[in-house]
Amino acid sequence: MLSRNISLDQKSVHRLSSKGLSLDTLKKQIDESVDLTLELWKAQGLNIVKNKGYFFFDTKFTPLKDAEFCIVDIETNGSKIERHQIIEIAGVKVKNNQIIDRFESLVKCEVINPHITEITGIDVELTKDAPTLKNVLTKFHSFLGNSIFIAHDVKFDYSFISDSFVQAGLPPMLNRSLCSLALAERSLVSYRYALSYLSEYFHLNPNATHHRAMSDVITTYELFKKSLQECEEPINNAEDLIRFSKEAPRLKRPKFDPMVIK
Repeated sequence: MLSRNISLDQKSVHRLSSKGLSLDTLKKQIDESVDLTLELWKAQGLNIVKNKGYFFFDTKFTPLKDAEFCIVDIETNGSKIERHQIIEIAGVKVKNNQIIDRFESLVKCEVINPHITEITGIDVELTKDAPTLKNVLTKFHSFLGNSIFIAHDVKFDYSFISDSFVQAGLPPMLNRSLCSLALAERSLVSYRYALSYLSEYFHLNPNATHHRAMSDVITTYELFKKSLQECEEPINNAEDLIRFSKEAPRLKRPKFDPMVIK
């Protein structure tokens, strides 16, 4: 996701998260001055710092207890950014396992498919007095800041929001991201990893209303805390956690569903 909107190759992106990137390599891959580029990226949620002559993601030096995560969920009236839009968005900012801020809003929408309404409970009437998409996204952009973006199966939410930013005249997201599903696969043994299944199996959110944004955010928050609690690998900083979620071996799943009564 990051490499779509940042003018660096994959190898350089990887070095920003690990051994560091030299100034010469950085200069070869960007058109503007380094200082200007870093300021622009920071405005898009990506903070890069210099340490001992090399450039790194700041998350490389952020202890886990000091890292700021933003757990996000969206509901949309379809899956194609060209034809559909966000109809609800929610997020909580988390630091040291505690929620420190919240964001939640419906979005005004003129057309919502009955199938979407059946799944989410959101119809056009419910959104008629909601703010416009541009208004909501502008406020959410400020709320997100340079937090690490977390969602369950993160690629869809991240890409849809980032593309929606662009459509609204805002810069695309460059925030570091973490997939709560991928993290759960490496820290929790489960037969399935759908959010609704995990919530029921691990008793994460007894008041869950699945496919409503804030409810799914709270469920994901509880899942994130449990994943951190059960993680047996040494995690020293935020970038260690991101790497673990992508590179650690997935845990072996049970052969049979333990929630199915025989």
